[in-house]
Amino acid sequence: MYEFNIQNMTCGHCAGAVEKAIKSADPAAQAQVDLTSRTAKVQTGIDPVTVAAAIEKAGYPNTFKTL
Repeated sequence: MYEFNIQNMTCGHCAGAVEKAIKSADPAAQAQVDLTSRTAKVQTGIDPVTVAAAIEKAGYPNTFKTL
């Protein structure tokens, strides 16, 4: 599992866009996006760099760490 710290996520629409980006990278991913903490906890079987790139492409710079 990975925790992504997401910049520029300020509203519910943003959180939805982040979740959509995660699912575009890995449709089987399980994601919990938290607007308050501006994080997303993601369980994925693919390289987290790919997920981070998809979130970035959607307009949300981010960093991640392994949980």
